[in-house]
Amino acid sequence: MGKQSLFHKITTLFREARGRMQRGQVTRDDLFIGAVLKRNQVITDFQLKQALESQQEILKQRGRAVRLGQVIVDLGLADEAEIIRTINAEYQIEVTSLADDIRELLAGKYGAYFERLPKPRLPMWAKMAAAVSIIIVLTMFTLGMVVLNQQKDRLYDQTVRLGTVSINYFANNAPIPLLEDDILRLNTLIREAARVEGLRYALIVGPDNLIKAHTDVNLIGLPFKHFVEDPVTREQDEVIHYRYNRPDGERLINLYRTIQFKEKALGQVHVGISLDFIEALIRQERLSILLLTLLLLVVGLSIAIFYGIRFTRPVSHLVRATEEIAMGNYQYRVPIRRKDELGTLAGAFNRMGQELYKNAMAQKSFGKYVGSEVLDLILANPETGWLKGTRNEATILFGDVRGFTAYAADQPPEQVVDALNCYLEIATRVIIKHGGYIDKFIGDAILGVFGVPVYRQDHVERAVRAAVALQEALLQESRNGNTLLAAVGISVHTGEVLAGNVGSQTKMEYTVIGDSVNLASRLNAFAGPSEVVVSRRVVESIERLIDVHSLGPQAVKGRADAVEVFKILRIRGSRHEA
Repeated sequence: MGKQSLFHKITTLFREARGRMQRGQVTRDDLFIGAVLKRNQVITDFQLKQALESQQEILKQRGRAVRLGQVIVDLGLADEAEIIRTINAEYQIEVTSLADDIRELLAGKYGAYFERLPKPRLPMWAKMAAAVSIIIVLTMFTLGMVVLNQQKDRLYDQTVRLGTVSINYFANNAPIPLLEDDILRLNTLIREAARVEGLRYALIVGPDNLIKAHTDVNLIGLPFKHFVEDPVTREQDEVIHYRYNRPDGERLINLYRTIQFKEKALGQVHVGISLDFIEALIRQERLSILLLTLLLLVVGLSIAIFYGIRFTRPVSHLVRATEEIAMGNYQYRVPIRRKDELGTLAGAFNRMGQELYKNAMAQKSFGKYVGSEVLDLILANPETGWLKGTRNEATILFGDVRGFTAYAADQPPEQVVDALNCYLEIATRVIIKHGGYIDKFIGDAILGVFGVPVYRQDHVERAVRAAVALQEALLQESRNGNTLLAAVGISVHTGEVLAGNVGSQTKMEYTVIGDSVNLASRLNAFAGPSEVVVSRRVVESIERLIDVHSLGPQAVKGRADAVEVFKILRIRGSRHEA
């Protein structure tokens, strides 16, 4: 027990040292030095405890931390040369004095795990900006291609319709002049149509394949031949058209149709319209899309950088909080107040830290087997000495195994420990379930208390119901072969007890003491296996609920008068739970 208590104290001091380290009061080197010196047997556990306590006292007096190594030297527990030699041998580094930054030397030689990982090339905001840029560029490129192609097709169709109007005009007005071979009227007709913007030429070909009229008078009377051999043509409403390029590079569309009079072909009319204006319009639209893309990039990058920084800053806070929690500083809180998912995460993280702090304080203050209401009482004011000694009415439940010494002598140690743990586990569960708490384990005995530190008016009833329920649970489990469970006797007594923290600075526990506790223990001698015995005070408190059999007045060690003992036969009503 002494070694375990000392180990627990050192562990507690180290945990406190980590907390002080995070507050800037103790360096990481202290943790390294303490662990290394103890591991290499330069100092003992007791000496380490002494040094840690002295360091804590110096901190309180001076308001600043002194390195643990220096404290050890000042106390005469080890000399500086021996400490430095041990650290250098342990980590293969070159510490010259206790003032050196050991953490930095270790990082320089070996490098922390995360320090050896490849550093990210881009911060989060830059990655978000790059992602937004790629999305904008791809979106605008795709949208631009689709829109420009659609616009190009619409402009082409519009050009074809314009040419079709001109073609139909010529075809409807040229038959009579062609029949009369009136060259003048045909050319007058052509010159009027030539005023249309974008129309590069118009011509009429007679049945003899000679040009009868042309916007270029120099070509009148010459044979006509198509501008492209075997062109790829398209026909729409008797108008045939195809594309071709002039020698000067201009792109044209040639439209033509047959001139008929009373279903007799008199010739053809041709119209050429430039397509370069379409390309000019497309270039203008492409420039507009490019400028719009640049504008969206500027806006998108600004938004991405803003929200990227706004997003990564809370993440940095969360990383810092994780490091603090990992070092045992459960009271660290993430300074984030946002109404979004990160705010929710920060709130959940803070609640986690609060719960971890509560759990740590609960284990430190009251041990493991404590009911929820006792925990609430502790955590309502965990830093103060709330468990000072007080006198209270309480009910004591005492359980002990009949013939345990003989049982332990006949069975293998492992089986004895397993059987005993099973018994104590069941007892703990039942007692806490009925609103009590486990005061202590005493070998094969268990001491449960009802009514303190949380007072319940029906604590006597709860204790008796817990005793009966415990015997039933033990008998049920004993059918699995654990005969020790069927040999437990339980006694219950109620009266005034003194409850509070008892112990020293090294070891302290919450317990109950007094005559009532002693009497509950003495009464257990009258309980046979699987029996529950109680005192008269218990019977008088819940007489209406129980059937008992009097064992008569019994002589009890430490008392001048005999004590009447009763065995519980039955308890009426439903079981009482916490």
